[in-house]
Amino acid sequence: MTTLQSVPALGTHPASGSLPSRAETREQLSKATYDLLVIGGGILGISTAWHAAQSGLRVALVDAGDFAGATSSASSKLLHGGLRYLQTGAVKLVAENHFERRAVSRQVAPHLANPLTFYLPVYKGGPHGAAKLGAGVFAYSALSAFGDGVGHVISPARAQRDVPELRTDNLKAVAVYGDDQMNDARMALMTVRAAVDAGAVVLNHAAVTGLRFTKGRVTGAELEDRQDGTEFGVDARLVLNATGPWVDHLRKLEDPNAAPSIRLSKGAHLVLKRTRPWKAALATPIDKYRITFALPWEDMLLLGTTDEEYEGDPADVAVTEKDTAQILDEAAFSVRDHQLSRDLITYSFAGLRVLPGGPGNTSKAKRETVVTEGRGGMLSVAGGKWTTFRHIGRTVMNKLAELPGHPLGEDMEPIARLPRKLPLPGIANPNAVAHRLLVDGGTPGPRMSADTARHLATHYGSLSFDIARLANENPALGERIHPDAPEIWAQVAYARDREWAETADDVLRRRTTLTIRGLATDDVRSKVEDMLAEGR
Repeated sequence: MTTLQSVPALGTHPASGSLPSRAETREQLSKATYDLLVIGGGILGISTAWHAAQSGLRVALVDAGDFAGATSSASSKLLHGGLRYLQTGAVKLVAENHFERRAVSRQVAPHLANPLTFYLPVYKGGPHGAAKLGAGVFAYSALSAFGDGVGHVISPARAQRDVPELRTDNLKAVAVYGDDQMNDARMALMTVRAAVDAGAVVLNHAAVTGLRFTKGRVTGAELEDRQDGTEFGVDARLVLNATGPWVDHLRKLEDPNAAPSIRLSKGAHLVLKRTRPWKAALATPIDKYRITFALPWEDMLLLGTTDEEYEGDPADVAVTEKDTAQILDEAAFSVRDHQLSRDLITYSFAGLRVLPGGPGNTSKAKRETVVTEGRGGMLSVAGGKWTTFRHIGRTVMNKLAELPGHPLGEDMEPIARLPRKLPLPGIANPNAVAHRLLVDGGTPGPRMSADTARHLATHYGSLSFDIARLANENPALGERIHPDAPEIWAQVAYARDREWAETADDVLRRRTTLTIRGLATDDVRSKVEDMLAEGR
């Protein structure tokens, strides 16, 4: 392999197209007073920062870990209307979800989302009959204005042509509907870029160690840079607590007597190698309320999810043997055994759904977004789901505008006046981008392979051309990181210099797909760490 030693950073100043250094960002955060400090770099905090910056506010965003480093990169990777919500009669909610899903996948981020056909198998003795599910998928598609076709029922033989590992024993029929899929970590990262493009200042791996108060009001935060231990602070007129599973921890820093506001539900997933290509996903009913998914994703198969109450430390959430057994057992309802061999598992992950506090089964709880104001004036936002991330950002902005005394309202552009479907960076037709990369990407370097071109196009959109230029300028960066994955070394340099990657996990788990493919070997990790160090 061509040496990767001494691959230079792209630059250390925005004028060169690269990011400011961490020291420069800390200084910028320390010297200004921001209108809004968002604590938490999951998709709720990121979306709010994006909308707030669009509204003309001076915005800062910090996270103790990486952007989308916890729950927001541990989802089922779906943008969906929520078929199961029809069970509870939540017709309006499904219609709203469909609106947001279509907006993201068609206008906001068509380069990061792709349509996916779902097959809902109806087995003899199952919780639902064919007529009921047929009517359900028809109603579901109607609430989407039939934008993904008309929900209908097909024969088992027809379904097995698209899903070769479909279990056909006692299979009576298969209901069909459409939703969308994404890589959640990439979608979150592009939203961070959008927030920065709108003027926000962001820093990951910066942990809050305390809050700043002025006459009893929360007016900022004390932070520690987890990369080098530097302590600094940020002043803000208003602080938003968007820390997801940690939301009550931060509320207690504001008010030690704050009562719990949320409960947590753990969702685990498995990633497996596919034995054969799949052209559709399976959504298999387990009982009246729960569905288990088998999703073709990133050339792999994604299985899950579980749903059980979680009361431990959010930092300790992990996939257990019990989770693995449950996911495989439930998948076996509709997937053939040889596709479910444990030898095929490449990765597993677990995340925590944030639900409103209260009694009841977590699998029946509504995924509501709750915005509350503490005694020190800090706003806390929790809950919601990936599909409606833009709507949640607008909801929080409306709450900011309505605060007593209007502390920010006079300086904000009303959310209703902002573009409703502003696209994320890199927006482009991924097929056109892939074609251009294949035609032009090898000049003057070696010809780019088809799978690499397709991967870049569907994870970066038109920003892929920046990565191709790096590979052209330095042929070593055009080589694959691992022979069994489409990613190239230029993506590591790009992640380091333009996507806030600080650690090997930032690169291997969230900027690329090496970890989920089971290809983050010690050798790969070591070389990634060397490249990251060269940019510091």
